[in-house]
Amino acid sequence: MKLFISLIFTFLCLINLQSQDNCSPVQVGAESFSEYFPLLKEKRIAIFTNHTGMAGREHIVDLLHRLKFNIVVIFAPEHGFRGDVDAGEKVIDGKDRKTGIFIYSLYKNKIGKPDSKIMSQIDIVVVDIQDVGLRFYTYYISMYKLMDACAENNRKMLILDRPNPNGFYVDGPVLDMKYKSEVGYLPVPVVYGMTLGELALMINGEKWLPEKRTCNLQVVKCKNYTHRVKYQLPVPPSPNLPNMKSVYLYPSICLFEGTTVSLGRGTTFPFQVYGSPDMKTYSFSFTPRSIRSAKNPPYLNTKCFGVDLRNIPDEEIWKAGINLNYIIDACNQLGKGIFTPFFQNLIGVDYVRKMILEGKSADEIKAVWQPDIERFMQQRKPYLLYE
Repeated sequence: MKLFISLIFTFLCLINLQSQDNCSPVQVGAESFSEYFPLLKEKRIAIFTNHTGMAGREHIVDLLHRLKFNIVVIFAPEHGFRGDVDAGEKVIDGKDRKTGIFIYSLYKNKIGKPDSKIMSQIDIVVVDIQDVGLRFYTYYISMYKLMDACAENNRKMLILDRPNPNGFYVDGPVLDMKYKSEVGYLPVPVVYGMTLGELALMINGEKWLPEKRTCNLQVVKCKNYTHRVKYQLPVPPSPNLPNMKSVYLYPSICLFEGTTVSLGRGTTFPFQVYGSPDMKTYSFSFTPRSIRSAKNPPYLNTKCFGVDLRNIPDEEIWKAGINLNYIIDACNQLGKGIFTPFFQNLIGVDYVRKMILEGKSADEIKAVWQPDIERFMQQRKPYLLYE
């Protein structure tokens, strides 16, 4: 009987890798209190976080405030401290309504960094925010600029690391830095397969900060996490990524932001569909509305026809990685005019659009960026914190 129970337990461990590793729950850095509380004692603290910064059932700001740590300022990213501001919308300064702590926006129309006046009022910057591991997802750019502010002003950064829900693979072209923008800031692939803690170590190690500055950096690691874990996000990371299906499809579907095709903003299933009013060969349809997370979406109040991806098994999405077949399909349906200049910023190179217009297959295009991925995988090795 004991042997039978042991075998059952082993089997459950093996099938439960989606959310656990070694049959122990993943523990985020913010939950390793004994590792970082001593580092914050008697320090003037700035914290870069948003609604995802949960330490168990309590938000990191509420926790530290309750325990009388001296939080001087909250740095808010795109979508704001509460995570309810639409994509690209200006985030304003203010005060947290619960704690009264001053909130300084790092996203005033574009991604900025705090000036020396604010940095002089703090001793340490704590980073606790959930990333999704995509080059065009802006939280890592805000972290990069905070690293630079710390380096310039001789301040320490402490990263309370969190798993990357897309951290189990690497895909997409490495950014050609002539396309550096607010949706692509570092020479990494679209899907870089690293946590923010690992990426910060790489920024330091590769001397990517201006003038080759380095940031005084410490990372509190996740526990029971490896890069093979399919980590389930406990909180949606931003208004238009409402579930894990959208997070998994995001590397492929976000590319529609650089086209005339809707990806479902203004619906309850953004980043899980695509379509336009002219794709009438498809029977599936949706109508974007003005809602809290998308006040003025493309094709507002206009019926769009297209493709519903919500029923694709997650395993199929993982296997495909960045799936260019969606863009190719829309291009075949609507013609070469679907692309906008923003597409180059998102994909980060010039050849993908050209190859699509030449009629190349998704596999042919991905083969071009494969050598860049292999070089990047070697380049990032010294900075990985997790197996």
